[in-house]
Amino acid sequence: MRRIAITAAVSTMTLSLGCGAMNATGGSSGASPVRGNDLTVGLLMPETTNTRYVNFDYPIIKRRVAELTKKQGRVKYANAGASASRQARQMQEMIDDKVDVILLDAVDSHAISGLVTKAKNAGIPVIAYDRLAEGPIDAYVSFDNEFVGEVQGRTLLAALGREAGSSAKIVMMNGSPTDPNAKQFKKGALAELRGKVTIAKSYDVRNWSPDLAQADMAKALNAIGVDNIAAIYSANDAMAGGIVKALKAAGVIRIPPLTGQDADLDAVQRIVTGKQYMTVYKPYPDEAEAAADMAVDKVQGKDIQFDALTQDRVDSPTNKGIPAQMVAVSALTQKNIRETVVADGIYKISDICIAKFMAACTAIGLD
Repeated sequence: MRRIAITAAVSTMTLSLGCGAMNATGGSSGASPVRGNDLTVGLLMPETTNTRYVNFDYPIIKRRVAELTKKQGRVKYANAGASASRQARQMQEMIDDKVDVILLDAVDSHAISGLVTKAKNAGIPVIAYDRLAEGPIDAYVSFDNEFVGEVQGRTLLAALGREAGSSAKIVMMNGSPTDPNAKQFKKGALAELRGKVTIAKSYDVRNWSPDLAQADMAKALNAIGVDNIAAIYSANDAMAGGIVKALKAAGVIRIPPLTGQDADLDAVQRIVTGKQYMTVYKPYPDEAEAAADMAVDKVQGKDIQFDALTQDRVDSPTNKGIPAQMVAVSALTQKNIRETVVADGIYKISDICIAKFMAACTAIGLD
């Protein structure tokens, strides 16, 4: 995957194209039959443990589709609850219902490939959302996943400062082995951490389960020793929550530097109180709006706009050169909460700084 940094100017230009500023067609060999505004977007999300899907992605996509279709377009939403078999049934239902396009965030990127082919044969374009599914995907929109891991690893090293080195023992809590993104996060993190610290224990956590992460962290504490862990790499915020529980159960008072991803509200509050060092802030409005634009443009045959939104290329295990848009990310720490999730309207300060966290918010100037 080629990493790119999307500037504000390019993002603005791209989104304006997706809004229908240009009504020309042509230039895309995979164009679907042209439809009007009365269309249905199928939206398949993978799980509910991560609160972003129901709190941000779905409502943003729903709103954007309505804007693009003069409120005539619909979004048919389903969440698999981390079950690949349930997602397969949900996708089959959408194929049977003849939705016009499917946005797919796969639970198991390999297992779903047969249904991606089935949708393609039924004339339904499939756009991979956030996770790159296998099969004949028409396009992909996500964040630069290796770069996400690099940001996590780099920020963890910065937190360690002079304590970094071969004597610094790190525990790695990686994402689900069925999620291709998890492999990329891990690869990016290891590119930063290898040779600079010692990876004492590493776990791949099925379904990104916070409970399994908590259990694995308890194992790591028993194997390495409570006082011998310099820092903990957690691939996302939900698992970081489980890790903190394990540390507290072991009597740890000062939490070592701990990473995360997704800027969940609980994680931002842990960062405020010093129980988590950082999270990767992924601007969900940019990703979700781009996905909605791509879906509507694909169905309506606005090929030039679609091509403008998908100028990058990625490879899956089954298909090469998939048109894609990769959205930039940033590290969120105590220092830039106001400039990231607050400035972008993800949370209000009042959401973060509830009564139990007010003193901590005041201490870092977030009040």
